[in-house]
Amino acid sequence: MRTKLQQQIAFFIFRSLGLLVIGLLFWILGFIVYHGAGVISWEFLTTAPRDGMTAGGIWPALVGTCYLVIGSMVVAFPLGVMSAVYTSEYARNGRIVRLIRIMTNNLSGIPSIVFGLFGMSLFVRTLGFGDSILAGSLTLGLLVLPLVIRTTEEALQAVPATYRTGSRALGASRWQTVSRVVLPVAFPNIITGLILAVGRVSGETAPILFTVAAYFLPQLPTSIFDQAMALPYHLYVIATSGTDLEATRPIAYGTALVLIGVVLCINLLANLLRRRIGKHAHKS
Repeated sequence: MRTKLQQQIAFFIFRSLGLLVIGLLFWILGFIVYHGAGVISWEFLTTAPRDGMTAGGIWPALVGTCYLVIGSMVVAFPLGVMSAVYTSEYARNGRIVRLIRIMTNNLSGIPSIVFGLFGMSLFVRTLGFGDSILAGSLTLGLLVLPLVIRTTEEALQAVPATYRTGSRALGASRWQTVSRVVLPVAFPNIITGLILAVGRVSGETAPILFTVAAYFLPQLPTSIFDQAMALPYHLYVIATSGTDLEATRPIAYGTALVLIGVVLCINLLANLLRRRIGKHAHKS
């Protein structure tokens, strides 16, 4: 009887905490929607800012954010997946692998502003890329690389060992086993790491502040060596550094709502891709 009471109390506490987290999430989203929905319009989404960013839209910042997300994923996703495949499937579980995992965990805990300073020193100055989409994408790619590596390793380790044993027993090489058996089964879970990485990249301000972000750039970038506006930095500027904060506050809420919408759309597309790949892997 006492054990059952303790169990009920524990379940009540866990359920209450879960509902509290969900309620907090909806409260934040409702707050942003309430203050920012009135600003959202076709003109707001498709025009450049004007009048000291107290009017106009966020089109250059929206496009710049998409460029940075795509560029950083092009950098982080292949490197992260290949690194995880090496440590999980090829390298022996010795000192080198343990050292790599320790360093990966340490990298994931470094503040993003440190990555920004590193990116400015290496990509902007030493390699001569300047403040550009290329420098920003490389910096953001390094920022989320540990996250991609760790989530990919966990996805690979979740694949039953019998899959590997059965494939090797049929005469497949190690690479054929990894590429045709292990990765297809693990890929739906690997997409989870990609989703988390995209969510973090979309909202980072400090790294792009040092490597790519422009205060006011109404025209769209034409190459990877151009500067670009980005939604997180644009939101920071109009919320803190404007000449008329009362006039820019609704634009700030609208920008925040668009940023949340962009991340949500990317997550939904990634989840759809994950489900489709998962169904195909199970069928095959």
